[in-house]
Amino acid sequence: MDQVVAIAVGGVPVRLRTSDPVFRQQLLDRYRQFLAPSPAADLEFEIELTPTGVADPGIDVDVRCVNGRWFFRRGDFQAEWDSASGRGRVRHAPSPYAIDSVLRILHSILLANEGGFLVHSASAVRGGRAFLFSGLSGAGKTTISRLAPPDVTLLTDEISYVRRERAGYRAFGTPFAGELARVGENIAAPVAALYLLSQGKENRLDPIPAADAVRLLMRNILFFAHEPLLVRRIFQAACDFVATVPVRRLTFFPDQRVWEMIR
Repeated sequence: MDQVVAIAVGGVPVRLRTSDPVFRQQLLDRYRQFLAPSPAADLEFEIELTPTGVADPGIDVDVRCVNGRWFFRRGDFQAEWDSASGRGRVRHAPSPYAIDSVLRILHSILLANEGGFLVHSASAVRGGRAFLFSGLSGAGKTTISRLAPPDVTLLTDEISYVRRERAGYRAFGTPFAGELARVGENIAAPVAALYLLSQGKENRLDPIPAADAVRLLMRNILFFAHEPLLVRRIFQAACDFVATVPVRRLTFFPDQRVWEMIR
């Protein structure tokens, strides 16, 4: 008998169907804060578990689209997904973390089509507004998340989910954890600012020219496909975001005082 779990990230439920009750329980445990209230979903993956994975572990992510059918591949999984029907299949070793990657790829495609994106960024809510802290590995995403005071709710310390709305942008919590190994809260808030992080000897905010802000944001956006149309949409999404949301460089000394600047 099929075992079904529906996982909603960014308010978009994706139904995962497996015949393995043990793996279903792993999914329930892994995504317990992001379970959809109903198993109904327009998007679905049927999961086939394999004992040792599906390919060479050294293979990096490869994402391609052929006539509306997407193919995702990495050393530990292979997936197909039909954009018209919303249905797909995944083969991977019995670990819920391969599904993490499949969900990231899927959501990056969905968001690109509506002007949003996934971005290497910590994000948190304070005073009803979301603040993004972006940077490559080592820039300070985990550090600034760890230093957050009690009135701050963490959405993620690793990958932020940013959706375009009529009046601006909204950031959503994600289950995609970084070094803190802590799942974000399943809430959302309008984006107030994006800070590009660097660590230094003082806390300082500096303006960034729009062209540089777009370039640095593009460097941190997660997008795995090389489809020309979606690449153009991602670039346009970055330009639109920078034109709408304040972007600043935040140089900070790693102690709690940095949060005095974030309100």
